[in-house]
Amino acid sequence: MRVLVLGGGGFIGSHLVDDLLAAGHKVRVYDRSADLYRSPFANVDYRFGDFSDSPSLAEALEGVEVVYHLISTTVPSTSNLDPVNDIQGNLINTVRLLQLMIHKNIRRIVYLSSGGTVYGIPKSVPIPESHPLRPICSYGVVKVAIENYLVMFHHLHGLEYVVLRASNPYGERQGHSGVQGVIGTFIEKLLAGESIEIWGDGSVVRDFIYVGDLVALCVLAGEKNVSGIYNAGSGVGYSINDVVGILSAVTGMRIAPDYKVGRGYDVSKITLDISGTKSMFDWLPLVGLENGIESTWRWQANEHGKCK
Repeated sequence: MRVLVLGGGGFIGSHLVDDLLAAGHKVRVYDRSADLYRSPFANVDYRFGDFSDSPSLAEALEGVEVVYHLISTTVPSTSNLDPVNDIQGNLINTVRLLQLMIHKNIRRIVYLSSGGTVYGIPKSVPIPESHPLRPICSYGVVKVAIENYLVMFHHLHGLEYVVLRASNPYGERQGHSGVQGVIGTFIEKLLAGESIEIWGDGSVVRDFIYVGDLVALCVLAGEKNVSGIYNAGSGVGYSINDVVGILSAVTGMRIAPDYKVGRGYDVSKITLDISGTKSMFDWLPLVGLENGIESTWRWQANEHGKCK
């Protein structure tokens, strides 16, 4: 199939490009800039532009059969600082994308939503897709709104969609600036000889999914003729203190975190129910947290060495 990966130069997008090419698909990438960690591929059609640039985006959509929408201009920890920007950068631009797709008769999209924010404070764990949506940050509110527009476009225009509510992806090529991605951020701190900071007492539980497992699911979602909303996680919860313990075992370092006052938007426990996803797509997350962190550490340590 002929696919367009929006955000194909980023963390998850670059891995998705790898798997799509391996599966024999024809890939076009649309992003603001090239992949930070590697040179362009000769067999990938790269287009550069901002998500808000409708003419450039329209050109990138020409001849495409499936769109993978991985672009987000905000992250959960900063989205509440400027909700208007969140709405303009993500919701409005995504609705324009859907209108362009209908105009060009492109009838399939895979959208990466957020299993960590759309549910808000969970009533039960693990969280099924049927759980009420009560996000407590702008990032999650906008994700829910986009999901609703996808449902609307499905009913009004026949757009086929798969929403993947990803939990907490991690792995090689993830940014580690401290804004998003606790595992990559912790590793970068350790490599720099700095202390790890934890918001709260470290008991917050998250569902971490290795990027290779997530993009394998993304490929299947684009290939399968189905519409719906599915959780995309490991189905297993680990506390932030658990992550520190695994990092200590992997690196051989004695780690003493600096605990800070907790943040109001941090939900205490999120683990996703992935039973429906496994059944629909015949998919399983294969990389456990220990092995995933070890692989991420090796890659990040190598990149850190290059920067010296």
